[in-house]
Amino acid sequence: MSLFLTFITSLMLGMRHATDPDHIVAVATIVSRERSVGKAAAIGAVWGAGHTITLLLVGGAIIAFKLAFNARLGLSLELCVAIMLIVLGILNLFAVRTRSAAPSASRPFLVGVVHGLAGSAAAALLIVPLMDDPRWAALYLVTFGLGTIVGMSIVTISIAAPSLLAAAHMPSFQRSLRIASGAVSLVFGLYLAQKIGFTDGLFTSRPSWSPRLLE
Repeated sequence: MSLFLTFITSLMLGMRHATDPDHIVAVATIVSRERSVGKAAAIGAVWGAGHTITLLLVGGAIIAFKLAFNARLGLSLELCVAIMLIVLGILNLFAVRTRSAAPSASRPFLVGVVHGLAGSAAAALLIVPLMDDPRWAALYLVTFGLGTIVGMSIVTISIAAPSLLAAAHMPSFQRSLRIASGAVSLVFGLYLAQKIGFTDGLFTSRPSWSPRLLE
C-alpha cells in the first residue's frame, strides 16, 4: 500500500512540476503561434515527452552509476533553461521563423529536453536516498515523467482555449499574445540568468546549488 501511495505521489508531483513558472512561460511562448486547441495539447505532450526522455536517460545514469553533481554543473544546466527562454522570447518578438523542413513538433521537444536536463539531477538526487533498489527508483522517474506529460497537456489546453476564443472575436489578439508572451519569456529568462549567475553564484568563485524538485 505504501509503495502504491509513493507512485501516486510521484505522478501528482510530475503534474505539479508541469506548472513551474519556467515551464509555463516556455510553452505559452510556443503555443501563442497555434490556432487550435488540439495542436496546443499536442505541443504540451511533445514537450512532456522530451522532458521525460531526458529525465530517464540522465536521471537513470545518475541512479545506475551514482554520478555526482556539483554546484557549478547543476547551475550550468539551469542556466541553459534561462538562455532557452531568452531565445524563445526573441523569436516571438521578432517573428523569426525557421526555414528548415523540421516538423513543428521539434521546437517543443527540444524545449522539453532542455528542461529535462535541468531537472534530471534534482529529481534523481532526491529519489536515490529514498529507494534502496535502483529499479524502483527508475520506475518512480517513469511515473513522474508520465505525470509531467499529462500535466503539461492540461496546462497548454488551459492556456490555448481562452486565447483562441478571444482570437476568434479579435483577429489581432493572437499577434498581441505572441508579442506579450515573447516579452514575458525574454524578461523571465534574463531574470533567471541573473539569479543563477550571480545570486546563486555560477559566475562567482562560490556557487551554491541544492537539488530542488519543485522550483
